[in-house]
Amino acid sequence: MRLRKARVQNYRSVEDSGEISFEDDVTCLVGKNESGKTAVLQALHLLNPLNPVNGKQTYDEVMDYPSRHYSAYKRNKAKNGPAPVLTATFCLDHDEVAALKRDFGDDVLHDHEVIVRKGYSSGTTYTSNYNEAAAVMHVVASLELPSAAAKTVKNAKEFKSLLAGLKDVPEPHSTVTELIGQIEGWREQRFALHLIDTYFSPWLPRFFYFDDYNVMKGKVSLPHLKARRAAGTLDPSEETFLALLSTVEADLNDLENTDYEALVRELEGAANGITDDVMQYWSQNQDLEVVIDVAGADPKDEPPLNSGPVVHVRIRNPRHRVTVPFDERSRGFVWFFSFFAYFSDIEADDDRATIILLDEPGLNLHATAQGDFLRFIEERLATEQSHQVIYTTHSPFLIDPRRIDRVRTVTDVDNEGTKVTADVFKTDRETVFPLQGALGYDLAQTLFVGPDCLLVEGPSDMLYLQLLSQACEAAGKSTLDERWTITPVGGADKVSTFVSLLGSSQLNTAVVMDANSKDKARVEGLQANGYLGTKSLILISQVTGQPDADIEDLFAPSYYLELVNGAYGTKIKVSELKAKNGRIVGRVEQHFKENAIAGGRLNHYKPSSYLLREQVKMLPKLNDSTLQSASDLFDRVNALLD
Repeated sequence: MRLRKARVQNYRSVEDSGEISFEDDVTCLVGKNESGKTAVLQALHLLNPLNPVNGKQTYDEVMDYPSRHYSAYKRNKAKNGPAPVLTATFCLDHDEVAALKRDFGDDVLHDHEVIVRKGYSSGTTYTSNYNEAAAVMHVVASLELPSAAAKTVKNAKEFKSLLAGLKDVPEPHSTVTELIGQIEGWREQRFALHLIDTYFSPWLPRFFYFDDYNVMKGKVSLPHLKARRAAGTLDPSEETFLALLSTVEADLNDLENTDYEALVRELEGAANGITDDVMQYWSQNQDLEVVIDVAGADPKDEPPLNSGPVVHVRIRNPRHRVTVPFDERSRGFVWFFSFFAYFSDIEADDDRATIILLDEPGLNLHATAQGDFLRFIEERLATEQSHQVIYTTHSPFLIDPRRIDRVRTVTDVDNEGTKVTADVFKTDRETVFPLQGALGYDLAQTLFVGPDCLLVEGPSDMLYLQLLSQACEAAGKSTLDERWTITPVGGADKVSTFVSLLGSSQLNTAVVMDANSKDKARVEGLQANGYLGTKSLILISQVTGQPDADIEDLFAPSYYLELVNGAYGTKIKVSELKAKNGRIVGRVEQHFKENAIAGGRLNHYKPSSYLLREQVKMLPKLNDSTLQSASDLFDRVNALLD
């Protein structure tokens, strides 16, 4: 089961988060400190916690219900019932759907969604859109029934009525008695409850929560640890240590044996293996080793480390020939190792899907190490292990600027509490700062931005505008004002992102783009939020008069084909294009695909690059219609300058 969306209500700072959508692989929650990011993660975690934090496995209305509304809630609870906290929508995977169809037929499900709810009541509820009548029909078809009995159960729409009919079958075949026994074994003999007990509940992913409190300590008292485990009061760091033990199938009792040399070697072997894993993603210092030993307690130490056997975890640096206690090493490496230790234990148990919740991962990591950890999430957690990962951050170095679609912003709204949205730039400037930082870092590596920034989709658009401006100047027409810095953003889908980045920086930003409805709508949404002026979105179609147009449609079709032919060495004529109308680029793309030219793909940049190389020959060939359209476009853009 994959988590698709969730809604958090009545939990800590979250009165109603709104619907939160999640990606199949990685979702990043970005927000300021105290915005409610942790509350959202914790609410998700308690749906089905793999590692209960401090023994907590469910919501506590006294501690967790929003405090400012608690008195009113307590007064009305008897009338309204316990408040909901989490509503989560999951999608069944291919194997799960196949299992249900194998048992109850191809028509047992109307869709593949399962909605799971949990609140301040004790139970968890499941809702699915199943077809019980179809399931009954499938099961009956597999039975060996005499004709009279078949008529008795023919019209059964529910398993309860089927059960009653089967009990009346004289001298039933073994398949009938077996089915009767199965249905009687279902909770309340209800199909819905059988689906929950046998399928949905065992399939519900576990939620693994990891934060800075899970970091292992350098010394652990074994008697104290055993006592806390027996009492169910283990803290997160102790849970991590037990996970390390679990990787070698060791128990606390083993560590107290007098002959523990073999066990220490096993633990060191596990630590070395985990260290090797860490070093694949730790570029800061490749010479570190983790050493584990068990020794008697030092009476001078503070309790509980002053009695009983004590496990010492140390870090050795062969370069400096020194070891230091584990928790005295850099917090970044300690966090990295601790997470890998816990994660290694999870990896060993792959019977059930796990959703990994990381609260501010790598908070103590250097920017480069944060990049390493982001790579680990991408390569190891989300790709290799196919886990869903949901993490919080306010660091730009833990945001992939190429995957802004994974980001959800978390804000604390006055009088409304925590809100989560996928419209990442529809929020305050402090919340969006990590995104701007990530994008700005990426942007700074590729371009310069002036106070007047003209955004275009790609480098071909930039070349065409520059060359058309030259041609207009030669013809005595309007040109693009030199104050504009033309910025290609790498595709229509990134236009809205860069509008947000540059607009929030108080730059004068304009956009020239194609009339793609989806991307146009995104940019128009940013206009409504004040990131872009009301007249600062200019569509090529406004100049050409076509319902849908690219910048290439400023040219006559024959002229653009001359650029294509020059770039590819082809001899395509306008008459050869099957489509008679529409975007010239789309018509050429279709021709390339149907005739397997250049592998069936038109590179939009190549014709513009050809025009750049051959501008002395090609620019004088531009007709008056093209020059006038370009001039009209430049007039529109220049009017946006102060």
